[in-house]
Amino acid sequence: QVQLVESGGGLVQPGGSLRLSCAASGSIARMTAMGWYRQAPGKQRESVAVMTRVGYRNYADSVKGRFTSSSNNAKNTVYLQMNSLKPEDTAVYYCNVVYEGDDYWGQGTQVTVSS
Repeated sequence: QVQLVESGGGLVQPGGSLRLSCAASGSIARMTAMGWYRQAPGKQRESVAVMTRVGYRNYADSVKGRFTSSSNNAKNTVYLQMNSLKPEDTAVYYCNVVYEGDDYWGQGTQVTVSS
């Protein structure tokens, strides 16, 4: 079992920045993949950023050049740096890890981009 706790969401104006954090209960160095997803009202959950243990990274086209995912193995924490935020980035953001073939999800953190 892996528990994930997200933090860092909030209300930000268009063009602003936020950094989301996801603290894992286990060693993220052992995770097959780590990622961030989001779900806006009335829409399906979508992938935002994915990182694998072997160094592969992928970003949704809508966030390329604006969002950056990273991790700190010593702190067992995954981050999502979000810059140049747009109103369409408004959603609940979820942290996800894959460990021994199973998916684990955080509780989600709300990001609202509005003036």
